[in-house]
Amino acid sequence: MQSVIKLLGQAPVRTLHTTAVIMATSSFSNKYKFETLLVSTPREYVYHVELNRPQQFNAMNSAFWREMVECFQTISEDSDCRAVVLSATGKHFTAGLDLTDMGPLMETVLGDGDVARKFRTLQQFIKSYQLSFTSVEQCNKPVIAAVHGGCIGGGVDLITAADIRFCTQDAFFQIKEVDIGLAADVGTLQRLPKVIGSDSLVRELAYTARKMFADEAAQAGLVSRVLSDKNLMLKAALETASTIADKSPVAVQGSKHNLNYARDHSVEEGLNYMVVWNAAMLQSEDLRVAAMASTDRKGPPPVFSKL
Repeated sequence: MQSVIKLLGQAPVRTLHTTAVIMATSSFSNKYKFETLLVSTPREYVYHVELNRPQQFNAMNSAFWREMVECFQTISEDSDCRAVVLSATGKHFTAGLDLTDMGPLMETVLGDGDVARKFRTLQQFIKSYQLSFTSVEQCNKPVIAAVHGGCIGGGVDLITAADIRFCTQDAFFQIKEVDIGLAADVGTLQRLPKVIGSDSLVRELAYTARKMFADEAAQAGLVSRVLSDKNLMLKAALETASTIADKSPVAVQGSKHNLNYARDHSVEEGLNYMVVWNAAMLQSEDLRVAAMASTDRKGPPPVFSKL
């Protein structure tokens, strides 16, 4: 190969590089090709996932529920990604459940079948929808939800599964399910109380279906930043994601895993779990790389291997 390159000059090197880039791009496109989601790589180690049914206000249809699981389970094991920004195209973040796509579900609910068999079908149906957002929570990479416009119904279920939440000044949040005759069943009632910490406020929002606007959401702790418009919000979210991506993936992913564990267990259980976790992870090369970089502040920033 080297003799061929010498004979033909540098062109083959460029050709090989170009070919590699094209193949990598094609591989990414094939891996993250979805009907209801757009996935891009705006910055190194940062993926941007966008809900992409703008004409339907990003209403959640059957393809969306399936593709969310596929997308985030793939991202979770993708070593080229260290942080994710989750946003939406169009006027609103999401209008929630796509009621026009509920034919099969309504056939089961309104059908004349045996109650026990209808129960089994509906049980599996609801569990599959829950997994769509649990896949965001369980994704190894931190997920930053960037919300603009309306975040209604299932949108609240979705963003409460994210790690960090930003929104625009015009954003509003609404637990809409009671208005269509059901209790929110894919995460809001389980996660929102632990996100904002006010049982009274959660119950008020869930029982009344009233809108919570951006300033109240920030005051309650649902979002950590409110930006004046969508462009500024996305810029802030991407900058935050880049900052995270520059850190040790061992440290960041370990932090997410242990924060999630601690949320659902006692302090003592969380501490004991942390002992076992770091007894292994302190042996990682990332500790040495980060320690060396911190002692030489004039040197280059630390570079961590993929995980």
